[in-house]
Amino acid sequence: MSALLLFTLGDHPALLAGLRAYAAVESGRCEIRRFPDDESYVRVLDDCRGRRTAILCSLNQPDDRILQLVFLAATLRELGAQSVGLIAPYLAYMRQDKRFHEGEAITSRLFAAQLSAQFDWLITVDPHLHRYRSLSEIYSIPHRLVHAAPLLSTWIQQHVERPLLIGPDSESAQWVEAVAHSAQAPFIVLDKIRSGDRDVMVSTPDVTRWSTHTPILVDDIISTGHTMLQTIAHLCGVGLPAPICIGVHGLFAEQADARLIAAGAARIVTTNSVPHASNAIDLSAALMAALVDLEPG
Repeated sequence: MSALLLFTLGDHPALLAGLRAYAAVESGRCEIRRFPDDESYVRVLDDCRGRRTAILCSLNQPDDRILQLVFLAATLRELGAQSVGLIAPYLAYMRQDKRFHEGEAITSRLFAAQLSAQFDWLITVDPHLHRYRSLSEIYSIPHRLVHAAPLLSTWIQQHVERPLLIGPDSESAQWVEAVAHSAQAPFIVLDKIRSGDRDVMVSTPDVTRWSTHTPILVDDIISTGHTMLQTIAHLCGVGLPAPICIGVHGLFAEQADARLIAAGAARIVTTNSVPHASNAIDLSAALMAALVDLEPG
């Protein structure tokens, strides 16, 4: 069977290089640009007739990417591709999972319906499942989830001598506990009350007994960073060492990365699901394993 023809939308040099290291993946060529009026131009430069194809595209800043992604997927199918899959290390539009106020769009379901209509399968990393028990509740296509917890644990074991893992809220408890268990480290979970997108209150337990440990603030997504900023201020106030902030997906809205460092974080570490200077944990092997499981041959 011929190799999977993998197209890339966006800048993913590390992930693309990692996936191309496997003989089962061949780089696809396409031209994507914008006209002066900001409309998109999409052209596929490889013969994809009868080929298994996929698009590597992380969906941070999704409103800027989704039309080009849909155009590219539809063009591959129109040109005769056998199948069109999506490798989206970061999957957007997972947070609005219910109608909190009358008339609100439940965008997680709407977005899932759009992607399910365009692609034959999906691979993603730690989607933000809260009220959904699984991705299959909203995505109707075959999918595989890559779990980054073992990779985060390995990084912590290799780089931090006496870590104390700190989760942002009760929703993260099970996930942070898994990272801590693999890293053989203690952990605590904060109490968080969110009143709005930028209005977050954090209540931290007494951490003075961990004074010889390095705090590791762990979250699946670092967006505005408000929860981490409040936690850093508390930890610095009780004399703990400067904390390390670790996230699976580093979105860093509103220059959150710079504000975390300015607040006293020793370092920020993320996976390369979203390209950023903080990327220190490579997902290539885990994504490839999911791809082989989903698309054998």
